[in-house]
Amino acid sequence: MADTSDIRTPAQIEADIKRRRELLAETLDEIGVRVHPKTIVGDAKAKVVSNVDHVLGRAYVSVNRAVTEVKAQFVDEEGAPRLERVVPVALVAVGLVGLLALGARRRRA
Repeated sequence: MADTSDIRTPAQIEADIKRRRELLAETLDEIGVRVHPKTIVGDAKAKVVSNVDHVLGRAYVSVNRAVTEVKAQFVDEEGAPRLERVVPVALVAVGLVGLLALGARRRRA
């Protein structure tokens, strides 16, 4: 006896073909959107923005860590300035400003 479960009517075959055409059309539309220049540019922009955000985030963390380490050199655990470190740096800064002012004055004369 023959297996009748694989026998389909012409209407069933036509319905299956119609369904597959619709699926193929959807797939082609999706591919068209993916390869459209605007989509490619948008994806590239999003990737660049993501990379820049990542790099800037890492840079922020590094700078923040460096500032915290420098601050720790000039402030104790309680937040009070360490005068033994602040005064020499302040004197050097005043000296440099004085030298720059003197150099600028000599250039004008």
